[in-house]
Amino acid sequence: MAITVTLLKRSVYGNREALYLDFYPEIPHPKTGKLTRREFLHLFLISEIETEVYDYIDKKGKDQKKIIPVLNKAGNPKIRKLSVWDKQHNKDTWEIAEKIRHRRDNELNKPLIYSELEKERLKTRIISTGSFLEFFKTLADKKRGSDKDNWNVVYKYLKDHTNGKLSFQDLDEIFCENFKKFLLNHNAFNGDNPISQNSACTYFVKFKAAVKQAYKDKKIVSNVSSGVSPIKLVEAQRNFLTLDELNKLVKTNCYDPMLKRAFLFSCLTGLRKSDITSLIWSELELIDKRYAIRFRQQKTKGIETLWISDQAFSLLGEPGKPEEKVFPGLKINSYYSKYLFLWLHEAGITKKISFHCARHTFATLQISQSTDLYTVSKMLGHKNIKTTAIYAKVIDKLKQDAADRIKLDL
Repeated sequence: MAITVTLLKRSVYGNREALYLDFYPEIPHPKTGKLTRREFLHLFLISEIETEVYDYIDKKGKDQKKIIPVLNKAGNPKIRKLSVWDKQHNKDTWEIAEKIRHRRDNELNKPLIYSELEKERLKTRIISTGSFLEFFKTLADKKRGSDKDNWNVVYKYLKDHTNGKLSFQDLDEIFCENFKKFLLNHNAFNGDNPISQNSACTYFVKFKAAVKQAYKDKKIVSNVSSGVSPIKLVEAQRNFLTLDELNKLVKTNCYDPMLKRAFLFSCLTGLRKSDITSLIWSELELIDKRYAIRFRQQKTKGIETLWISDQAFSLLGEPGKPEEKVFPGLKINSYYSKYLFLWLHEAGITKKISFHCARHTFATLQISQSTDLYTVSKMLGHKNIKTTAIYAKVIDKLKQDAADRIKLDL
């Protein structure tokens, strides 16, 4: 007997409509085995009908709540005006839900025409009952430095997106597309602003890497994310300080002296904040009367030798024991960034500058002083010179602006 699979919706809190599949007749639940007629998709539309919560007492005397439409003076449901973005969200979400409905209909109503390969895949899919969330957390715990931070952020978004429940069985191309959309539309955890597109790109790369690893570890039967297009990077504005602004900072006191030394050190060396916070004295060497840092980059894991100037070395303070950190107790996060902001403000600098902008400053000043791209690329530890070429574009723009400063009365 054929099973009818229908895509339906029901009103929920927050002027939303939850999408779910209705099965007739009932089917066994894929996880519990109990007969059920519904499968909620955890997908939501923005409702055109304004709703409210209605409190009532049922026949057993218990307090209950249900969602009902708000009525206008004529007694009809009050209609809300949706924005263009809301309408597009509803259209995209409905299309995703319809793909899920179509897939479930195929799974339930075409068992007789499955190939042997498809039967084996279905069998393996049922066997893989573990938690993908736990698998992802295990991978994240093995990472180091800023890479680990990014993996942990993705883990939090996955938990939020799935209400803390995501098995290997739940992984398919539709879920990957849906999570990609979630990253592009969700607010960042550290504020009310949406996740930036470049951050979403980074997070989605981590997610796809975890799915690929699950496939390699035979947790799933195929790499279901391989057919999902990546999130495109956008060329972000790279804020930097001019040499004059940098000298203003040198002459201005900072509430956190170690932060001041570390920031200026980054401006003179181009080191990432993760490499600065992990820098230890044994990584500094005196070679032919010049100091160099031999270290493993936290981000790329590559071994680097970075020559530094005498001025940069003077910012490090008194040398400690070989295993001791050069900047002990240095904290660079959103809370301590207030000291950086106050320092910039005291120096009369109004640009939006983060600690990472010290690295942009180093690159921009080097190129403006005619250091070639290849050398700057090596000093920054870039694997691809195209990454460094972005700073050359910044210099070109400065040159274009400079060309317009001399005007004659013609």
